[in-house]
Amino acid sequence: MLHTCQYRLTHKSLRVFAMLIITHISVNVSCALIQPAMATDIRFGGIVPGLGIIQKNMLSMRELKFTDMVPQHTDFSCGAAALATILNFAYKKDLTEEDVIEGLLKVSDPELVRQKGFSLLDIKNYTQSIGFRGRGYSVTPETLEKVTIPTIVLLNYKGYKHFVVLKKSTSERAYIADPALGNRIMKRSEFDANWNGIVFAVIGQDFDRESILLKPKEQLTARTLTDSFHPLTDAELFDFGFVRSDMLGL
Repeated sequence: MLHTCQYRLTHKSLRVFAMLIITHISVNVSCALIQPAMATDIRFGGIVPGLGIIQKNMLSMRELKFTDMVPQHTDFSCGAAALATILNFAYKKDLTEEDVIEGLLKVSDPELVRQKGFSLLDIKNYTQSIGFRGRGYSVTPETLEKVTIPTIVLLNYKGYKHFVVLKKSTSERAYIADPALGNRIMKRSEFDANWNGIVFAVIGQDFDRESILLKPKEQLTARTLTDSFHPLTDAELFDFGFVRSDMLGL
């Protein structure tokens, strides 16, 4: 009888212990789901015999969204982040958002910046102060696809004016690097409705014709598998104000 009671007590304890473990796991999973995703190193072992431990860096969802671009960290710095994105990923510079903000403040009115943020004129003046040329072009929606270099454009989000990088466009989509929201694809109808019809190009030496900005990622389809990327030609660059010395690095 004693042994029977001990067995029942042990069996019950195991059930309670199992329930506690399940509850603990459930709570931990629930907490993990409400925590922001962070980058971390994941270690895998025993997957392939003889290979030992495999360590892989996993990016957070935010980091994935902002791959190959510069995000903004203040309410007024979308223009600075957009310009830094082009300088870093089309001209292989190594500038932070703070570097560009500091440079922009030297060529702008601080009070106006505080009220309205940086203007396209501020961006042009700073671009020229560091040895590049800034060119604004008026483009119709029908000819936007002919813009074959990454440019800065101004969008109006429900009354809020916001600079983004237009990487490329098709008749159906606009591929943008949004300093606030990350890399995303907009329907052309939505883009056209919120765009002011101006594109701002940064022109200078050492332009990377195979810039990652010219190869935006999208959902994999049969069409995207057959689409091939080709570096920009001299003729395409000349169309936007590049000159021979820019190509030769003179």
